[in-house]
Amino acid sequence: MSSSIFEDVDVSGFPDDALTDHQKYQHPLVERYATKEMSAIFSPAMKFTTWRKLWLALATAEQELGIDITDEQLQQMKDNLYNIDFTKAEEFESKFRHDVMGHVHAFGDVAPKAMPIIHLGATSCYVGDNTDIIQLKEALKLVQQKLVQTLEILQKFAIKYKDVPTLGFTHYQPAQLTTVGKRCTLWMQDLLLDYERVTHELTNLPMRGVKGTTGTQGSFLELFKGDHAKVKQLNEKVCDKMGFTGKWIAVSGQTYTRKIDYYILSLLSGIAQSAYKMCGDIRLLANLKEVEEPFAKNQIGSSAMAYKRNPMRSERCCSLSRYIMSLPPNAANTHANQWFERTLDDSAIRRIILPEGFLAVDVVLNLLMNIADGMVVWPKVVEKHVMEELPFMATEVILMECVKAGGDRQELHEAIRLHSMDAGAVVKGEGKPNDLLERIAKDPLFKAVHDKLDTLVDPKMFTGRAKEQVEEFLEEEIKPVLEKEKGLLGKEVVDGVNV
Repeated sequence: MSSSIFEDVDVSGFPDDALTDHQKYQHPLVERYATKEMSAIFSPAMKFTTWRKLWLALATAEQELGIDITDEQLQQMKDNLYNIDFTKAEEFESKFRHDVMGHVHAFGDVAPKAMPIIHLGATSCYVGDNTDIIQLKEALKLVQQKLVQTLEILQKFAIKYKDVPTLGFTHYQPAQLTTVGKRCTLWMQDLLLDYERVTHELTNLPMRGVKGTTGTQGSFLELFKGDHAKVKQLNEKVCDKMGFTGKWIAVSGQTYTRKIDYYILSLLSGIAQSAYKMCGDIRLLANLKEVEEPFAKNQIGSSAMAYKRNPMRSERCCSLSRYIMSLPPNAANTHANQWFERTLDDSAIRRIILPEGFLAVDVVLNLLMNIADGMVVWPKVVEKHVMEELPFMATEVILMECVKAGGDRQELHEAIRLHSMDAGAVVKGEGKPNDLLERIAKDPLFKAVHDKLDTLVDPKMFTGRAKEQVEEFLEEEIKPVLEKEKGLLGKEVVDGVNV
């Protein structure tokens, strides 16, 4: 009976009149993950109000250099920077088949006195490329802020666990001991390098400036009747008004060199690499039950296995990071394929990869802060794993102490080798605890250390300078950054981690 009920179910789609408000694809990066902060930077509101600011900056600078533009025209432009009728702009764009001219006319509608001088001498890339650079700069500022905040949170974790011994791993096999805090500084070191690169880009990022259709500034030279000095001043004034004092690209074609996009996306890829490394370590440690990421009271780890506590935030961080790391080759190919002064095959892909790179990195940094702030360490489990391997590591110390007491080094070495082989067989073959120390405690060859075996296998004796390295790194490398950027530490992160 039940099989007949299912027979007429359309498994390949749905009726046109069903769920009409939910038939359009929603980008999960935007709808599910992206923060309000970063989304605002790449929003239409930010893009098109920046276009208007650039037009106002251009007209103001042209007036200052003698072009016949009135204060009334400039005031009308200023009064309507945020008065955008997007429907009207779309109508104009549809009419002219040109997005920039659509917005020129929409601006002119609300600032009619200024209409004759809006976009005077400029090309589309004047507003397009300069706005891109401004958005990149603002997005980098937000990334810098969250990198610094992440470092501050991790610093507290590193201090707390700076002297807690834990197994080091090479080849994911037990190696010499380190500390939980020292391992955290490895994550911090990567993020510190990322911070330094972000800071470098913010300091040196150039504006495209006022360049004209092929970068020769020919239209502006004509506007100023051949006065080269005024054309140079115009570029300087516009860049200064838009917050790029002394920072503009020296020469360009129609666009700024797309190599800048590659540098920016490579920087974002570097942050993603750091995040992937940190969260990958946390996922492995979660399997060992040594460390866990935050787990909400009502969080469900698995729909089938109710007992599970999956490191889903770290997994999401790795997933998004993997996407970010895939973006630089797109920018590299775009730059390499820009023929002569410009080709338009850069446009569509840049509309995707630049915003999405920043949207994803912003989510990744929010996740890192959330994970680091609530990360749980289980010291007894950490200690248990240390003590399972420490007897093997301590054998050299035991051997040297016995030799100092008059023992035969070669005889002692052979005895340790045999005891180690037998203890390893018990661990691997029988699944029992490591009994190497018990074997040594019963062997008269090692009588010289029988009464101090416990002190010879204190884990803190085997962590080298890990504790001191943590203290030095935090004092010498991290503290100066946090002091320099203390203004960023107090800034609120608007969006939390909801899923």
